[in-house]
Amino acid sequence: METILHVENVERTYTIGKTTLEVLKGVSLEIKAGETVAIMGESGSGKSTLLHVMGGLDNPKAGTVHFQGQSVYGMSSARRSRFRAENVGFVFQSFHLLPELDILENVALPAMALRKAGDAKARAAELLAEVGLADRIGHRPQELSGGEQQRAALARALMNEPDIIFTDEPTGNLDSNTGDKVLHYLFQLVENRGHTLVLVTHSKDVAARCARQLILKDGVLM
Repeated sequence: METILHVENVERTYTIGKTTLEVLKGVSLEIKAGETVAIMGESGSGKSTLLHVMGGLDNPKAGTVHFQGQSVYGMSSARRSRFRAENVGFVFQSFHLLPELDILENVALPAMALRKAGDAKARAAELLAEVGLADRIGHRPQELSGGEQQRAALARALMNEPDIIFTDEPTGNLDSNTGDKVLHYLFQLVENRGHTLVLVTHSKDVAARCARQLILKDGVLM
């Protein structure tokens, strides 16, 4: 398998008042196309920051991130925004659905942002059916349960057929049964469509669903 993402000696610090926090300390890793990788760690270990850096959301202080051989932070800001829209799907702990739009419109939104409106709603409806929400497409987010909202967020992440999906504690706001259902759909979609998956979690059980597990401790990859 070819390397889709190459992270080398990444450092990330935050300054709060007179205090400087070293969050990532020379992290290096490679992720192959089609892999499922879990990044585990306790709260505050730096795993969410690492995910944000890998996904082009947060500039590192030092080090490089290459996606399919291209430097993510060598891109202009506009080019990096387009890279995220075209190549990356994100699923966060909070669902980030827009309350004024129905679920179909929420899922279709990434395609609209790229001016791919043509078959966007048909594709959104197809994705919603794949996560068991075919009968909810006309509902607003506030009319759905937490698990249903997260499944809609998962469908939205796949809307532009990204090469890689980053998920940050995707079941963190859900009870265990509901979380298991979300994970079932996540891994089913990833397997069926051949996406690369990077999943951040503190749960060993969730991490075990991935083919490879990495542990981040105090900003260092073990």
